[in-house]
Amino acid sequence: MNKVFRHRAESRDQYLGHVDQAGIIFETRLGPDTEVGRVDLETGRIYETRTGATICVGYVDLENHKVYRLMADEQELVGKVEPDGALILHKPLAPDEYVGRVAEMYSVVHAAGGFLLLVLPVLGDHT
Repeated sequence: MNKVFRHRAESRDQYLGHVDQAGIIFETRLGPDTEVGRVDLETGRIYETRTGATICVGYVDLENHKVYRLMADEQELVGKVEPDGALILHKPLAPDEYVGRVAEMYSVVHAAGGFLLLVLPVLGDHT
């Protein structure tokens, strides 16, 4: 199971949720896990379902593992998933930053869904 963690330098990494084998993304908070989205394993597209509607919010390039967020008619490079599950945040005009990891990663697509829907919202204004 793709377990998604946010990196914290001074303490244990924070467990945020998981992506199941079918590509459904679950956020872990107090109480039962909540479904927040899904990934299309064939195309790399990432869909958010928090509001009840299914909205394509991004995708991962299957060749170079770069993760993009879709906003209106634009796309924004947000980072990259490394083969070992490391999540790297893209920082324009600065060095890219390690922000988390996916343990027990099935595929880059699973990890990218966790990156976009679980890690980025926690980072907030750091993106």
